[in-house]
Amino acid sequence: MKGSRAAQRYSKAILSLAKDQNATKEVFDNMQQISETLLKNGELSATLKSPVITEKQKKSVLKAVFKDSHAIITGAFELIVDNGRANILQLVARQYIAMYNALNQTQEAVVTSAVTLTPELEEKIQVKIKELTGAEASIKNVVDEDMIGGFVLRVGDLQYDASVANNLNRLERKLKNNTYVSKI
Repeated sequence: MKGSRAAQRYSKAILSLAKDQNATKEVFDNMQQISETLLKNGELSATLKSPVITEKQKKSVLKAVFKDSHAIITGAFELIVDNGRANILQLVARQYIAMYNALNQTQEAVVTSAVTLTPELEEKIQVKIKELTGAEASIKNVVDEDMIGGFVLRVGDLQYDASVANNLNRLERKLKNNTYVSKI
């Protein structure tokens, strides 16, 4: 992916600075907000990628949108935009999140379901995550209203599909492979 090496370097530097200031968790929360905002807001992403918009305007937009961010984040905005890398800000945020999770030996689990998870469902999914990976994970719920039911769990490279659609597909394959022939 274009810019991923640079994003990794920026996020590594931000993590190092956050460790020095004992602010890794606060910066992590800010990075999650930045990542989610940039994913959901196409106009903001387009603004950061636009060559027509000046660096000064990009900085003021970032500072206005993320005004409650830690000083490390606002400093990172300055540096990233000054170096002409505003277009990789979302990658920097994702890399920081991954590095923070690795530092704290936690995982991020993405659960795609038809409805928002209740605390009881999250608890059951946490048990399944521990069963599959041997460790707990922070759960991010993605609601996909096109799903019939069930859920799809992704932790790192591991995927556990407990969706109704997957179960129906599995049943269909079994029925197609049924070689039973009547002797009548």
